[in-house]
Amino acid sequence: MVGARQRDGRVLGALLVLGSALVFSLAGVLTKLIEAGAWTIVCWRGLLGGLLIAAYVAWLDRGKPWGARFRLGWRGWLLAGVGSLASLAFIFAFKLTYVANVAVLYATAPFMAAGLAWWLFRERPLARTLLAALVSLLGVVILVAGGLGSGALLGDGVALLMTFGNALYMVLIRAFRDSPVVLAGGVSALQLFAVSWLVVDPLAVTGEDAALLTLFGLSFALAVVLWTEGTKRIAAAESGLLGSAEIPFAILLAWLLLAELPPVVSLLGGAVVLAAVFGHAAIDLRRSRA
Repeated sequence: MVGARQRDGRVLGALLVLGSALVFSLAGVLTKLIEAGAWTIVCWRGLLGGLLIAAYVAWLDRGKPWGARFRLGWRGWLLAGVGSLASLAFIFAFKLTYVANVAVLYATAPFMAAGLAWWLFRERPLARTLLAALVSLLGVVILVAGGLGSGALLGDGVALLMTFGNALYMVLIRAFRDSPVVLAGGVSALQLFAVSWLVVDPLAVTGEDAALLTLFGLSFALAVVLWTEGTKRIAAAESGLLGSAEIPFAILLAWLLLAELPPVVSLLGGAVVLAAVFGHAAIDLRRSRA
């Protein structure tokens, strides 16, 4: 009975993480479909997503006093600040380059995080991680070269900055293990709402954009909740492999809903990166099960 319950829990966890990857993959398509500028998107996404995540944190820690539920500490505020900058670059990158390029470059964040962990904390990466990082670097070079002359080079650069920000976020999460990561994500979203409100008039949008912006905020919060609940139930290696499904999901949705495909050279670079990411994740999963 216990074994069956554990197996059901793992299946549910896998489905939740896979669902979060699918919902996260909507970000590029929604950003492209919304006619409003990046600051307006950041404002609405930050408000709706931040409030919903805050409500989820309040429910998750319902046994604690209100003050303890929303206590970040300086580590949490640092996480929120880094997350805000990475999220801002994330939205701007989608406006400036192909969805596939952003998704593929984002996939290299774990390898970039391994390099940052070595530089900051002298954590030696595994040999297979170094190999996968070198392969993915080759793919990134090919992808960026494919954007030369297409007007997407600036967006690829912003996407690389976004990837660096997310890699730093991963390293800080490991360093600050006791920090409230989910709450930091909600605060990060609300920070962007406050800043973007000073930059643009978020109410100057069409009815169609307002509906899409609302959907964007809801999907952001839903993805965070699904990922948080799913990762509690399965091993980290399995979560990483299933979470990587966000990349092909994003590329597929951009093709189906936007008829958007980057140049062939960029697709080749993306295939190299995906091979490195999924190969590394599969090896991690096999070793964790062994």
